[in-house]
Amino acid sequence: MRFIGNIEAKTDSKGRVFLPACFRRILQTAECEKVMLRKDVYQDCLVLYPEKSWNEQLDLLRSRLDKWNVRHQMIFRTFVADVEELSIDSNGRILLPKRYRDMVNIAQEVRFIGMDDTIEIWAKEKLSQPFMSAEEFSKELESIMTEKKGGSNE
Repeated sequence: MRFIGNIEAKTDSKGRVFLPACFRRILQTAECEKVMLRKDVYQDCLVLYPEKSWNEQLDLLRSRLDKWNVRHQMIFRTFVADVEELSIDSNGRILLPKRYRDMVNIAQEVRFIGMDDTIEIWAKEKLSQPFMSAEEFSKELESIMTEKKGGSNE
């Protein structure tokens, strides 16, 4: 599953929002009926994980953590404790629970951003926050794409 795009939407008074049709089609093709929702670890947005992507993330995280290490258990617990399983209703909507909307200050207008195997949900007011300036982006992309494997630019 690959999600791309930057789509605006509005929540209703109950916090329901239509998942953009292009994203719904991808989920339907993959026979994905549930998505997992959590606040992003680094950014002030929500992240929707299709069930398969969520399970892959959990497997990857668990593979890097030691069950017998107290700190690692705390990391895992923190990551999974604030996750909500959402169903897509027959109209193509998901319910963004109030506590999640409050976490990232979503009032009514949102922006869905496809991020490969996940979908970010941003408060529309924070439109500039997830992006770099065009100049910064071009410099960083050039640096990354011209870097030789092994971390050297030679």
